[in-house]
Amino acid sequence: MDIKLRFVNKSNDGNKSEVVVYQKSVLTTMASLAVAWKVIRYCGRDCTHPFVYPDSYEVSITDEHANFTPRLKAKNGQMLSLVTTPTGSRRLLYTGPSSASTELDVLNSMSQGAVDVCIFKDGRLMGVKTSVSPGQKAIFQYQPALWIGVTSEVVQGEPIDSAVMSDTNTELSLIGIASADIVMTGGGPGEGSTPFFFNLENIVHA
Repeated sequence: MDIKLRFVNKSNDGNKSEVVVYQKSVLTTMASLAVAWKVIRYCGRDCTHPFVYPDSYEVSITDEHANFTPRLKAKNGQMLSLVTTPTGSRRLLYTGPSSASTELDVLNSMSQGAVDVCIFKDGRLMGVKTSVSPGQKAIFQYQPALWIGVTSEVVQGEPIDSAVMSDTNTELSLIGIASADIVMTGGGPGEGSTPFFFNLENIVHA
């Protein structure tokens, strides 16, 4: 089920803050990049920014020439495979269940060539597994949770470095939620400023 969310700015920082929303993969055995899934800018005090956290994903493959395969819809519990068609092109196919119901697996079934596996939510890039060699699987496993914070050092759709991630470390669990407001408080100029704080309010349970 898709989750309807609404960012609400109740901070003392006006519309100066840039808020990044992203997810962290549970599995870190392969080269994995956390990506700035959504960056909210210029949202003034008492203003809102609605968005949706979909239940499903889209998957695409990119190569060293920056070519992308068409995106294929997928969900946890599935395995996709990258195969070579009779015409020599690459294609993603559903090929069975994943190793666990809580993960999404993408197998590089080609005979040669490492690729990067990109995963999207709501049309925006959310994560990348890099340099997936032939015969190797990219495994995505995300908890139903979002990470959020204030930063000016990220671009939507670009990887987040570890230093920025350590500063934007508020985790918001979405388990059992159908909709909610993400309310930001704190901030402000001068010595009286306080740290930014994020909290879920007006929660409607699934």
